[in-house]
Amino acid sequence: MRLSPRALCRAARPAWRESFSLDGRDVARWFPGHMAKGLKKMQSSLKLVDCIVEVHDARIPLSGRNPLFQETLGIKPHLLVLNKMDLADLSQRQKIIQHLEREGLKNVIFTNCIKDENIKQVIPAVTDLVGSSCRYHRGEVCERPLMFLLDTPGVLAPRIESVETGLKLALCGTVLDHLVGAETLADYLLYTLNRQRLFGYVQHYGLDAACDDVVSVLKRVAVRLGKTQKVKVLTGTGDVTVVQPDYPAAAHDFLRTFRRGLLGAVMLDRDVLQGPPDP
Repeated sequence: MRLSPRALCRAARPAWRESFSLDGRDVARWFPGHMAKGLKKMQSSLKLVDCIVEVHDARIPLSGRNPLFQETLGIKPHLLVLNKMDLADLSQRQKIIQHLEREGLKNVIFTNCIKDENIKQVIPAVTDLVGSSCRYHRGEVCERPLMFLLDTPGVLAPRIESVETGLKLALCGTVLDHLVGAETLADYLLYTLNRQRLFGYVQHYGLDAACDDVVSVLKRVAVRLGKTQKVKVLTGTGDVTVVQPDYPAAAHDFLRTFRRGLLGAVMLDRDVLQGPPDP
């Protein structure tokens, strides 16, 4: 979603934050502690499969992947499916592919399962990978059905080293919002949108201009949505009733709107893509 040139000019006036304050945030408590157990259980099931299909969010194609996953897989054929491509800014798709190739991932498919984009490429790709695998020496090949799918729960890294990586994962809904804090996530989302000059939220919520202060933005969003509550404040002259914005409700709506793609496509790993290549 793009604004008119006049609105963009007005929105571009403020100086956006160059970094996001991560002080005092403990990423360790954001993610469930059963991930290592899940990875071990997955490893025990590998002897039953001929190919691994890893499904990941296209908005975080690099920093969100489990670094232990590749070594756990061993030498099984491996296909990475980057889903939700409709929500991702893929203007740097070639850079993403090159980055993944340096990590040893040569088989990547971008998909949108809602609109069935590229989904039909998955089975032929798996068939080719299995057929060309040096470990595939079975005397029979299953034909009806052609394939069996063994599904597993999503497995994140047991420990997230970077708080910002944790925020990216949380924005994509990998953990419950309350574990991180909806207002903290809304602030990181606002920081990201402004840094990438994605001002669709201004038009969506009918704001006067873009803003880098999350309290101001959420206040306007709450008022716009009618998410306010009357509270009594004790003053020297007696009780006064004031209208207070429901900041948590506004934050949740901001996050839901982003996750539905209504604020425009975004690449949360843009900082990784713009950084120096891995040695």
